[in-house]
Amino acid sequence: MPENQNTLRGLSRLPILQGVLPIDNSRLAAEIVAGLTLAALAIPEVMGYTKISGTPVVTGLYTILIPMLLFSLFGSSRHLVVGADSATAAILAAGLTGLAATGSEQYLALAGVLALMAAGFLLIARFIGLGFMADFLSRTVLIGFLTGVGVQVAFGQIAGMLGLKGGGHGTLLAIGSDLRQLEQINPYALGIAVCVLLIITGARRLSDRIPGALLAVAAAIFASWLLDLKHYLPVLGAIPEGLPHLGLPAVSWDLDMIETLVPVAFAMFVVILAQSAATSRAYAARYGEDFSENTDLVGLGLANIGAGLSGAFVVNGSPTKTQMVDSAGGRSQLALIVTTLVVLLVLVFLTGPLAYMPDAVLSAVVFLIGLDLMDIKGMRSIYLQRRAEFWVALATAMMVVLIGVEQGILLAIVLSLIVHTRRGYRPRNAVLVPGSEPGVWYPRPVESRAQAVEGLMLYRFTHSMYYANAELLSAEVNYLCTDAQPPLRWFCLDVSAIDDIDYTAAETLRAVYETLKARHIRMVFAHVLDNINQENYREFRRLLGDQGCFGSLHHVIAAYRLQTGLAADGEDAA
Repeated sequence: MPENQNTLRGLSRLPILQGVLPIDNSRLAAEIVAGLTLAALAIPEVMGYTKISGTPVVTGLYTILIPMLLFSLFGSSRHLVVGADSATAAILAAGLTGLAATGSEQYLALAGVLALMAAGFLLIARFIGLGFMADFLSRTVLIGFLTGVGVQVAFGQIAGMLGLKGGGHGTLLAIGSDLRQLEQINPYALGIAVCVLLIITGARRLSDRIPGALLAVAAAIFASWLLDLKHYLPVLGAIPEGLPHLGLPAVSWDLDMIETLVPVAFAMFVVILAQSAATSRAYAARYGEDFSENTDLVGLGLANIGAGLSGAFVVNGSPTKTQMVDSAGGRSQLALIVTTLVVLLVLVFLTGPLAYMPDAVLSAVVFLIGLDLMDIKGMRSIYLQRRAEFWVALATAMMVVLIGVEQGILLAIVLSLIVHTRRGYRPRNAVLVPGSEPGVWYPRPVESRAQAVEGLMLYRFTHSMYYANAELLSAEVNYLCTDAQPPLRWFCLDVSAIDDIDYTAAETLRAVYETLKARHIRMVFAHVLDNINQENYREFRRLLGDQGCFGSLHHVIAAYRLQTGLAADGEDAA
């Protein structure tokens, strides 16, 4: 037994089974129950995602077979659930519009190619250390993006719930097409859809653990078989049984096809990276656990390779499925291995009954998925707390709804970078004055021109110095030193918040130094960090002299008093 435990510990240190080991024997029953619960909830959900992606229904089951198993084995997060996701499914459908007939063999093959290309981006990101890119898609634009996807997904299912043929590319055109066909509403489809909606929402109100979607699907299948509803409304029809065929997608691999699909695959990659990392971090923090973003990138890459080679479509870390497992008591990837075994049994023995499922059932399931994606509460919270960021989130959502999902995620990337740059472009700098206790400093607005000691001003720059905010530095120093009362003798730049100075900012600092020197104001630095660019640091030491850089603000004031001969009546406070 000790030898087996040592073997398990050794495996847990390798980049495999990190989300499974160590296995807590006391939790085996809970993990099995969580896996069964996820299968009950996720099977109808992933079949619904095929309505979004435009692929055959069985491909939804394929996404939670080999891809889910591969991430369970090679990922590091103990909680992240990987499978079909509405956001990446929507990007897939938007990207393949016009390239192949929806649901055709060529369409499915291209979907497989996109999964492989997304996997390539994920593995490249791992090997060149781009895991940090997840930080550049802010939560603000992610909420806006997913809200826009939710609107597009929900409105896209209205035709299916009403039994209409639908039509039109894009949300607005689809709505217009539905309005023109209202007189053709199929009452059977509408009745089935309403019943499904009532069962699922009713189950949610009673308990999150009740598999409302599974109950609704099972009831609809039974009613369709019993009443022979295929004569009155569209049903799924025969679904392939057995395991998926493994192999490369049957496409003509040429440069033109790759160039066409690269932007779509990259948009998928960004969503996978941001959404998966955010979900893994949230649950790791909740349970005080560690996870490796780089290891998860490998797991996600292998999962998408599995999707591309098994006739499925792109997979992603799913916040909703992760919450399903957590609510059911699952605390490791062992629960997901149980889920894959259940899906395997469904594919081998239970695809026959699925043929009786009305199309309106899946449309209703997906409609609710779309509603869940609309994070109205999140949008309202952003509006109340950060009005400027709300407009960024709204612009992202509108781009998705009016233009397209792929364009929406690209806009989200750009807006995230703009938000980040905007914060560094206009940092809230301050002047410092000593407090009533030793070592305590109070920030004052730059506009106050407050001096720490008569003739000495302490100015704190609160961001790394780079080309975009260098002009602000120059303008504020000029403002503080012009017509200061009493006139300044020393000007101290507190650089405790500065961890980098680029070339433009360094040149600006040199110009500021020369300007102050011409005004007979001595410029000094305080709190220089070791990680400031060493070459710049050496240049500034030469510029300011050996006595121009101080370890603390207290030392600056002491040196200033010593040189100017001012009385030390406030020194104790400093």
